[in-house]
Amino acid sequence: MNTLARLFANTMQLFYPHVCCGCGSDALKMNEQICLRCKISLPHTHFEKFENNPVERIFTGRAKVDAAHSEFYFAKHKIVQLLLHELKYKGNQAIGEYLGEMMGHNLAASKRFKADVLVPLPLFAKKEFSRGYNQANVICRGMAKAMQLPVIINNVVRERSTETQTKKHRTERWENVAESFKVKNPAELMGKHVLLVDDVITTGATLDACCQTLAPIAGKISIATLAFATK
Repeated sequence: MNTLARLFANTMQLFYPHVCCGCGSDALKMNEQICLRCKISLPHTHFEKFENNPVERIFTGRAKVDAAHSEFYFAKHKIVQLLLHELKYKGNQAIGEYLGEMMGHNLAASKRFKADVLVPLPLFAKKEFSRGYNQANVICRGMAKAMQLPVIINNVVRERSTETQTKKHRTERWENVAESFKVKNPAELMGKHVLLVDDVITTGATLDACCQTLAPIAGKISIATLAFATK
């Protein structure tokens, strides 16, 4: 970097600081979202490499899922929660695309996720309007860069609002989201291998409900989330 460019970068950093979403450090490149130390500390699951991994076992006896994966382990007050909070509640879509692209590269390398299209798990329209975006759409944008797959939005929709799942028991979660989804244009997904994408999986109730709706239409269904949380 020449002297003028370095001066410009330093000036921009002074007035518009670009800091790590994980620890707040300013020791990162302008095109990066987290610093090297935080990137190294990310708790990757490596589930994409293994059949019958913990995410796939969630759906045993329920929706027929071809393959399933979560990129990171989720733990309260740790880096993955901080990054997801940035994405969902602070409007930081860049971190969602960044992590989505990271996950997409790993899925492409695994050879287990030969999908035709990416489908973000939809939010209820009022909730998406209130937030300004669907975080699953954002993750898909990053994944699409790495996997070279189209993203299908606004076809699978959530027809009714559901109560928050956070404090519900497992059975209550399944009942809460049953029959919540609809496919508006089945022909667009007919016979395709759909990779359904969301931010976090816990019991899998919401993803299962969506899979049940997609099952008569899609040729195969796989699942990918950024984080895997256990109750």
